[in-house]
Amino acid sequence: MSNNLVTVAYIAASVLFILSLGGLSNQETARKGNIYGIIGMAIAFVATALSADVTGYSTLAAVILPGVMIGAIVASRVAMTSMPELVAILHSFVGLAAVLVGVANYLQPDPTLIGTEETIHQLEIFIGVFIGAITFTGSVVAFGKLRAIISSKPLMLPARHVLNLAMLGASIWLGFQFMSAAGMAGLQPLLIMTAIAAVLGLHLVMGIGGADMPVVISMLNSYSGWAAAAAGFMLSNDLLIVTGALVGSSGAILSYIMCRAMNRSFISVILGGFGAGAAANQSSSPATGQAIPTTVEETADLLGGAKSVIIVPGYGMAVAQAQHPVSEITKILRDRGKTVRFGIHPVAGRLPGHMNVLLAEANVPYDIVLEMDEINEDFSETDLVLVIGANDTVNPSAIEDPSSPIAGMPVLEVWKAANVVVLKRSLSTGYAGIDNPLFYRENTQMLFGDAKTNVSAILGKLLEAEASKAASGTVKVLATA
Repeated sequence: MSNNLVTVAYIAASVLFILSLGGLSNQETARKGNIYGIIGMAIAFVATALSADVTGYSTLAAVILPGVMIGAIVASRVAMTSMPELVAILHSFVGLAAVLVGVANYLQPDPTLIGTEETIHQLEIFIGVFIGAITFTGSVVAFGKLRAIISSKPLMLPARHVLNLAMLGASIWLGFQFMSAAGMAGLQPLLIMTAIAAVLGLHLVMGIGGADMPVVISMLNSYSGWAAAAAGFMLSNDLLIVTGALVGSSGAILSYIMCRAMNRSFISVILGGFGAGAAANQSSSPATGQAIPTTVEETADLLGGAKSVIIVPGYGMAVAQAQHPVSEITKILRDRGKTVRFGIHPVAGRLPGHMNVLLAEANVPYDIVLEMDEINEDFSETDLVLVIGANDTVNPSAIEDPSSPIAGMPVLEVWKAANVVVLKRSLSTGYAGIDNPLFYRENTQMLFGDAKTNVSAILGKLLEAEASKAASGTVKVLATA
């Protein structure tokens, strides 16, 4: 394939990637967005494979085919609850690729590059390897925390910020040595910097607590984008540069939006608790009071008597895979003429948009799934709120307790409804590690147990009521006849 055709293919792929991002920003267009992205990547892959620069097709096939098979098997088997971990580990591969591409570029220099061009290329290699190493180890730690292999508590070493600055300073100093080295003499400072950057990535993410993990995932997404862009500069590949810039900038914007939604400083999250909100994962003073337990029957009765219902899903719903019976309950209630909506917090779950994807999978209509800002004012006029597996995102301490570690974080104000039923296994703390006074409110009842089991039981009671109502109507008709 000629260079002109490759360029045209890259332009087409870039446009499709932009359309993909635009489509993924909205639930109704998300499927189209995915399709655009798949087509764009297919075009990019084929164009690159058929370009004049690629000749070793046997080697390429030997590497790509196993990768395709492994990727297809893993992606097809992963549960939605494990999707955050999958995303985190895939980010690590992008970082590792950037490191390997950078080192390979240095070991096999382009003889046509001289003077300023050579200097710029060396700088591209150093920065690309630096970003890639941080992305690789940081993503591995994020995977470990999400998988519960590593504790979600932040690692708060003494003088941790000084340590981070020292590693950054050492990397810059090694950068000067690398740039001034002749021949292959720069390999040693490059590899030393790679090791330091890897430790920096480990320390940065280890210092970030579990409550901030959704932001960390989107930030690592941004890092992987910039790593890909750096690899594009090293390989003189325009498509990699464009794609990496799109992913990097969109990930950074999403992280900033999520930090605003949590009332957290973007810098504090990235630096692992520096500044305001540093204690977001420390325990607050324990909530006091007596929780009021309830039963499946009582919850079904409350649903039957309510005119307006808001369902607030959280990670517990994802773990229990309860979205399908929840969807069935929603359909029954709406068929009865009741107003049913969903309230979604921006950081519900372990991944941006996690709850939206689960509900879409269960065929919940998009138009009744509302974001926090759209629905928060309606709780005071709601008869019943079902909280399914959510904890930190419905904690009133964020608003009412200035000393709380999550003080100022916007939350779904479910306690303002006439009645609240919380479906949870126990009164244990959420991912942020703090107690929730909502559980002890007078208008709150706790339905303990597995979310899917309880939701399925509630669905069964509603179906029984429907069948009883239908049978009663048949008897009346026969009696009249």
